[in-house]
Amino acid sequence: MLFPVLRPALFALDAERAHTLTIRMLSTWAKSNVPLARGFGDPMLRTTVAGLEFANPLGLAAGVDKDGRAIDGFFALGFGGVEIGTLTPLAQPGNPKPRIFRLVQDRAIINRLGFNNKGIDGALPRAKAARRAGMLGINVGANKDTADRVEDYRIGVAKAAAIADYVTINISSPNTPGLRDLQHGAALAELLAAADAARIGDVRRPLFLKVAPDLNPREIDGIARAAIEHGIDALIVSNTTLSRPALKSGNAKETGGLSGAPLAKLSRTRLTDFRKATGGALPLISVGGIDGPDEAYARIRAGASLVQLYSALVFEGPGLARRITDRLPHLLTRDGFANVAAAVGTAR
Repeated sequence: MLFPVLRPALFALDAERAHTLTIRMLSTWAKSNVPLARGFGDPMLRTTVAGLEFANPLGLAAGVDKDGRAIDGFFALGFGGVEIGTLTPLAQPGNPKPRIFRLVQDRAIINRLGFNNKGIDGALPRAKAARRAGMLGINVGANKDTADRVEDYRIGVAKAAAIADYVTINISSPNTPGLRDLQHGAALAELLAAADAARIGDVRRPLFLKVAPDLNPREIDGIARAAIEHGIDALIVSNTTLSRPALKSGNAKETGGLSGAPLAKLSRTRLTDFRKATGGALPLISVGGIDGPDEAYARIRAGASLVQLYSALVFEGPGLARRITDRLPHLLTRDGFANVAAAVGTAR
């Protein structure tokens, strides 16, 4: 309710400073014994993906809370899943500032952060101590200057799997030079085999793979094949894009990954592409340009078992999660679906 009042003040700040302040405020608010979400949504929204029971299909995308400082707060907003990271084995500062840019007229963000984080060892104690009202994912990546990227992912998966409900391999950020090369051929096969081996223990955590939207049909088929062959449990489609649709805002020429409303069309297309390429053999999680209940529901109908938010929170505020989860049961009932799973992939 306070967001319309606070938004002008937040938008008057540099985008990264405003983001840091928001995380700090949400963390402080959550520590004041705030209840962890009112009922967590309608029972119709409960859904199982990769053996995990989500109270609702709405998740927080990685990148919002990189170091896991406000996990309780995001669950309190009503998310069924919270994904922290991207976390690397060693702390790193990321790319030079400024590196986050609001495109207000386009309801979009361009970022070139470059996996800035305090390192996985710093975040894991906070993740372990968090009051989880839903599923907690940990998103892992490689350090920019590492000599062995596969080893970085092996370390990340092994450490995260001890605490997370699921682990996501992020090889799709456009802001670490050469990272997206891991999405192809022998490099992808080697990475997925190492990550799969790293999660073996007392509990074999589900392993998700986050892919880029900037892929051609051959690349999509190759990723889908490799993911199935190497036991990936779900695909997150997709990360930010290097492409530039027509944009109006003054920051449109900044380099980095574009997210928000202009990404919606491309994200929808990639969701459909991966649905076709996997033949429905893998659950899909849709990210990119989801800004309300209608778009979230459309992605579910198009084949997404779960959806995630990031940029829309900047423009719509923290109440967006609750607005989506409050509206989804009405949309499901209207179209005759008993639950989320019944609606997945039913669009014609």
